[in-house]
Amino acid sequence: MVEQAADGGPVDPRPIIERAAARGWMLATAESLTAGAVVARLADVPGSSAAIAGGAACYSYEAKTRVLGVDADLLAATGAVTEEVAAAMAEGALALYDADLAVSTTGVAGPGPDARGAAEGTVMLGIARRGRSTWTRELRLSGGRAEIRSRTVDAALLMLAAELAE
Repeated sequence: MVEQAADGGPVDPRPIIERAAARGWMLATAESLTAGAVVARLADVPGSSAAIAGGAACYSYEAKTRVLGVDADLLAATGAVTEEVAAAMAEGALALYDADLAVSTTGVAGPGPDARGAAEGTVMLGIARRGRSTWTRELRLSGGRAEIRSRTVDAALLMLAAELAE
């Protein structure tokens, strides 16, 4: 099982890549808050091309709609920091890259709240898996922008690991 290092260090992505490759699965990411850091961490593993289909870093609403197919009306009505948007982003990456498993990250790294009032440290993650229902997870993190982003990457990797452990 993949876990965070006992010292609180970063999650090791090697077992994720190894498990995905052993299953013949391709992974994808849809990242706003983390701006590609999840797929970058996965790609640090030698041989990761056997398991990474791609990653989309989509900060703007327009990019989320154009690249990932997130409904523009949903974004206009709710903003990007919702479970529905996290789910739509993960599903969009799954479809865009014809992947087997996709994770998404959206949230507020700060400083301060977003324009809609979502508090700094509010993070939504989504997991889409071929043939399964999409699920989401909400996090409330603290520690400033860099720490919030780093902890979000680790949480996204742990979600991928959990899906691959089944």
